[in-house]
Amino acid sequence: MAITLPTHAKAVIIGGGIIGTSVAYHLTKLGWKDVVLLERKQLTSGTTWHAAGLIAQLRATQNMTRLAKYSQELYFSLEEETGVSTGFKRNGSITVALTGERMEELRRSAGMARAFGVEIDEISTAEISNLYPGLNVEDAVGGVHLPKDGQGDPVNITQALAKGARNGGAKIFEGVKVTDIITQNGVAAGVETSHGTIHAEYVVNCGGMWAREIGAMAGVSVPLHACEHFYIVTEGVEGLQSNLPVLRVPDECAYYKEDAGKIMLGAFEPNSKPWGMDGIPEDFEFDSLPEDIDHFEPILEKAINRLPILAEAGIQTFFNGPESFTSDNRYLMGEAPEVKNFFVAAGFNSVGIQSAGGAGMALAEWMHKGNAPMDLWDVDIRRMMPFQVNRSYLRERVSETLGLLYADHFPYRQVETSRSVKRSPIHHRLAEKGACFGEVAGWERANWFLPESAAAKGLKPEYEYSWKRQNWFEYNAAEHNAVRNHVGMFDMSSFGKIMIMGKDAEAVLQKIACNNVAVETGKIVYTQFLNSDGGIEADVTITRLDSDRFIIVTPAATIQRDLNWINRHIPDAAHCSALDVTAMESVLVIMGPEARDFLQPLIPQSLANADFPFGTMQNIEIGHGMARAHRVSYVGELGWELYVSSDQSVHVYDELIKRGQDHALALCGLHTLDSCRIEKAFRHFGHDISSEDHILDAGLGFAARVNKQSGRFGDFIGRDAVIRRKEDGVKARMMQFRLNDAEPLLYHNEPIIRDGAIVSYLTSGNYGHHLGGAIGLGYVPCRDDNDDAAAMLASEYVINVAGAEITAQASLKPMYDPDASRMKA
Repeated sequence: MAITLPTHAKAVIIGGGIIGTSVAYHLTKLGWKDVVLLERKQLTSGTTWHAAGLIAQLRATQNMTRLAKYSQELYFSLEEETGVSTGFKRNGSITVALTGERMEELRRSAGMARAFGVEIDEISTAEISNLYPGLNVEDAVGGVHLPKDGQGDPVNITQALAKGARNGGAKIFEGVKVTDIITQNGVAAGVETSHGTIHAEYVVNCGGMWAREIGAMAGVSVPLHACEHFYIVTEGVEGLQSNLPVLRVPDECAYYKEDAGKIMLGAFEPNSKPWGMDGIPEDFEFDSLPEDIDHFEPILEKAINRLPILAEAGIQTFFNGPESFTSDNRYLMGEAPEVKNFFVAAGFNSVGIQSAGGAGMALAEWMHKGNAPMDLWDVDIRRMMPFQVNRSYLRERVSETLGLLYADHFPYRQVETSRSVKRSPIHHRLAEKGACFGEVAGWERANWFLPESAAAKGLKPEYEYSWKRQNWFEYNAAEHNAVRNHVGMFDMSSFGKIMIMGKDAEAVLQKIACNNVAVETGKIVYTQFLNSDGGIEADVTITRLDSDRFIIVTPAATIQRDLNWINRHIPDAAHCSALDVTAMESVLVIMGPEARDFLQPLIPQSLANADFPFGTMQNIEIGHGMARAHRVSYVGELGWELYVSSDQSVHVYDELIKRGQDHALALCGLHTLDSCRIEKAFRHFGHDISSEDHILDAGLGFAARVNKQSGRFGDFIGRDAVIRRKEDGVKARMMQFRLNDAEPLLYHNEPIIRDGAIVSYLTSGNYGHHLGGAIGLGYVPCRDDNDDAAAMLASEYVINVAGAEITAQASLKPMYDPDASRMKA
């Protein structure tokens, strides 16, 4: 039968798995009639058809949980709407812990689940046996039960979504391969296919394990790679109880699903097998990969001990199929930074079925409204760096990330593969000083330093993971106290740096930034970029270098996001450009009450408060080199950030270390930066503030200058939303908490209990070595219009830490140096 494609469409979706059909379905629900979905072979023929179909509610963050819960509700209603059975049933799930550390993780997850509104129960080994008869729990510690989790039929769910999309006006074509992406002036404009050209306003890449190559057609980086995923299905097991809960035993890398009297046993083994390095065969359709009994055997041996009936059950199917994984186990979604109107939803890391409903809804609304409908930074494709599309990097990394799905999710856990891609010029110097490095956005960054005395005892700068105090805790305390009482140095070369240039630079920034950037040369402005709802899209400093040049400093992880936001909001008529100059400069940060005394002998310019006030920049000489000194602080102390040309960085570092022979200087890592900033209640983008958090609720209203003079391009984005919130009153307040018990540790997502009821959760946490206890930040919703600051402070607060309720002191002002006198000394 000949295939006749339309020549035009509003949106073309590439890929006919559960993700692509979900996007099509949800676009039609928003009234988009002119939607075309193209599938190279048949619907579900890539990965969807062999997915296990496990559908859980709880994810690592609130919004990922919201999307997973939405998926469940959608799959419930689809059958009635379309007449296609989805096979979805709520038989619950159990996760079993075999170690105390895993049980700590599950208890923390249970607290997080309750804060997110997910029903969950901690259960004993006896209760596990009642829920899952025949399971060996002799060596188990306990577990958790989520009664509303379930399972479904991935193929039928996809067919139901496809039918719903067709009913809404979408056209679905099978047997049509996309051969190229059409772009015009940086905007997606359609697709070339094996059956002709379709011009379109939007192109959506839902290509699964083909998504990397599809992205490349448009010049878009989609960093994912396929891995082999193994499971077996037994023959019918006599007497097997029906509707058994989905069972996960992560300490043995295994999951179990009962279906039609059979058991499916699947694995996320620690060392997985990447696949498709040289491309995926053209005829790949409903295909499986060669069996590898030797690879799966260790999982099977443990499973037979765990569920003895498997020893008697014959194996009906040994299956090995490919799935796509990303470098950080989070999927890729959103508008690509390289090409406007080119959207991506791919790389679902074995959670595609439970994520598809919510992901399709969120992406459709993103396309419809122009902005994400909620904070989706966890999965936003802009978090990825361009180099991460490298095949060798991905092949090595995904061999680890698949296994990390069921590994202990310890705080501060670092990936081990594909490391040392991006290094500061002084990396080798820090390594010589005992640095233990972590990785963010490809950057190797010193997280903590092993003291020489510890190295002399044979200890190494390596993590020993735990949910309790880790091996670097006391080293962090020493670094922290050095910054609070003396002086410390951080290497912050990974800071993202964006140069804004052109005669209209000031006017453009006046529109993008909510603070006033029409300042004199040398002034540093702390500001946010807001969306139209007043939510925070970026949290940055902007320094005016001269009349037509500014430099924006942002966290390493958000450089692509912020650069994309700026470029998308530079008016067409503006004489202005933005350039990523991150690699051009190192940043050596000197912080502490003795920072001025330490630095002054090295610098001929005066560092006196009157000559070099807080919030300003000056060009300085240091050693035989030059630097740009910014007097700002993210730790709450007197200090300077020294921006040094990369070719002079080692020299300047050596001069600073030489000065340390006369005036003690502590080398400090990123864990200390974080423990200091949380004592000062400084917000962390991606945790404490996001596109969904209103700037006034976040306590940052001082940076939103609604009365600043508008530039030639109009008022700043979000100004009206700020004014409305000022008139209506805040909906929540960011509060700082200190546990009254000095022993427990906080990380994030711990429930906040106000006057006996869970009201929210901590957005970030760390230990306050100066304040003497764990510190957390979190939003407390206002009960009503009369719930003012005084009423909030008069309440009693408790933080749930792994099931234990710990009383806490609460504050709306920073508990450390609330008037900022130390920074401005």
